[in-house]
Amino acid sequence: MSDDKGYSGNALDCLKKNNVKVGDSIKITSELTYSGILMPRYESGDDKHLVLKLGSGYNVGIDVDEIQKIQVVSSSEVKPKQSQEKKDDPTLPKILLLSTGGTIASKVDYRTGAVTPALSASDLNEAVPELGKIANIDAEVLFSEYSENLQPEHWTEIAEKLDSLANSDYKGILIAHGTDTMHYTSSFLSFALAGFPIPVALVGSQRSSDRPSSDAAPNLIAASKFLVESNTNGIFLVMHHNDNDQTVACHAGTRVRKNHTSKRGAFETIGGDPAFTVFEGKVTKNIQDEFFKDAKYNPRIKIDTKVALVKYHPGYEPKLIENLIQTGCRAIIFEGTGLGHVGRTMYDVIKKAKENDLFLGMTSQCIDGRVRMTVYESGRDLLELGITPLENMTPETSLVKAMWALGNSKNTDEMKSLMLENIASEF
Repeated sequence: MSDDKGYSGNALDCLKKNNVKVGDSIKITSELTYSGILMPRYESGDDKHLVLKLGSGYNVGIDVDEIQKIQVVSSSEVKPKQSQEKKDDPTLPKILLLSTGGTIASKVDYRTGAVTPALSASDLNEAVPELGKIANIDAEVLFSEYSENLQPEHWTEIAEKLDSLANSDYKGILIAHGTDTMHYTSSFLSFALAGFPIPVALVGSQRSSDRPSSDAAPNLIAASKFLVESNTNGIFLVMHHNDNDQTVACHAGTRVRKNHTSKRGAFETIGGDPAFTVFEGKVTKNIQDEFFKDAKYNPRIKIDTKVALVKYHPGYEPKLIENLIQTGCRAIIFEGTGLGHVGRTMYDVIKKAKENDLFLGMTSQCIDGRVRMTVYESGRDLLELGITPLENMTPETSLVKAMWALGNSKNTDEMKSLMLENIASEF
């Protein structure tokens, strides 16, 4: 990889003239004086600016035409510091951290611009030393992917790994995961591993660890406290609760949704409070004991992805449903309006879908509330056409459950029975 990654033209000439490389600690005298690490740039960036990471953790772009002087404080060509292996404390429980990728599971190498996994046991010990006071943590990288790249086959790989650990001596299992699709993964694991005897916490961060507002360390610390002290089992998603830095929420894996693109408290439990919260290191249960079934562990990890999630809107083209039928789709989850409606222009194609033995489920595009298709005539018409109301299950959870149910049933009737059974507190 080039030492001048992303720099070209005037900016590259400036670096060569001053014998500066990406990763060097430098002081730039311009209209103001800036000190920091020279960062790599996107290859498509302009050639008029150098980018510095300041001590605050924020980046600043500096116009090369305004630079008066560049001084190299220290070179990037230094020997990497050797990580110190942490010795286990025999008085503490064991936690396994499985890394799948995402912001929380990476670090930036400012000498190269590369983003690399940072979740070895030694990396964790150095980055978040508080973890060593909670548990002895083993770490393993399953794969390193941004969560938008994760597919159902990744879900099954995670589930199979967890299943192999069902009889282990781990007190809990952390899964480092990107936030964009974390709630899809938590839903699948909740269904595939219902009754799993060890608590599992999917944990991520909205902001990377090199930013002063990062939530990576607080989320990891709270998730570890939760696993050790909650005395529960099941699949949870653990992230910042709100703007209070001291509160982290532990959401049931089937009742959670990402409701904000960037703020740290992006995830919310739909229809109620998070199952648990961690405030200033204290774990509090917010739900009744019957919320989680004391079910016998019976892993069912099969999946069939021939399922579609259809968001109905005025002007929706019914032929799109015909295309789904023709391409072999076996189930459709409708995200209907209000209490669970689609327009009458859809009735004929819905009838055709039922004639082709597709499972048809109804959710609502409203963020909260329950589907009630008996209130209005249009809802009752849809019930007559064979659509199954899915109560207050979220559309994303319904989609994942339909994939799971299709993969673990022999026919549409058996699939419908699974869809209406409360497997993992999804209702």
